[in-house]
Amino acid sequence: MFANLYKRLLRWAHSKYFLSGITLASFLESIIVPIPIETLLIPVSQIRRDKVWWIATMATLGCIVGALIAYVVGMWFFESYSSQILSWFNDPNMFVEIQTRMHEEGFWFIVLAGIAPIPLQLAMLAAGVSHYPIGLYILAIAISRIIRYFGIAWLVLRYGDQTEALFRQYQWKAVTVLSGIIIVLWIAKSTLF
Repeated sequence: MFANLYKRLLRWAHSKYFLSGITLASFLESIIVPIPIETLLIPVSQIRRDKVWWIATMATLGCIVGALIAYVVGMWFFESYSSQILSWFNDPNMFVEIQTRMHEEGFWFIVLAGIAPIPLQLAMLAAGVSHYPIGLYILAIAISRIIRYFGIAWLVLRYGDQTEALFRQYQWKAVTVLSGIIIVLWIAKSTLF
């Protein structure tokens, strides 16, 4: 089964549509698909190292478009359809906590949610519900996904076929370090400005 799946992935990665497919997959992952896009990005980037930066770029663009749609859904439709929307997630009660953090931490919370393996979809909805400034929202999404996707691209170029194992082994450590940096920057910004 996995050999057949890998052959299909290999064929697709060499087709002229693979970058469009990456964009679409990232778009879908950012709004509805609960499977992390890294499960596709890492193997495709390993197969197509010649296009690794394009893969990261297209994944980032797909996520930004999905983030805009999630924002609009949160802003315009959440109040009317909240129970249906939240039923898509494992823990609908988490939305209240995320909305609280969104109000308290704003920009840095969105950046952290985009880097960390927590439900970015809920943070995107919360940004729309709270009418968070859309320019800052898109900037935070872009920064977080550039860090995440271009980090994967760099890892693939640097470590090749070992990337997936490294990603799994050190993902939480990397998230912890990045979270610490973001918290320090947020505290510095709050104190200095």
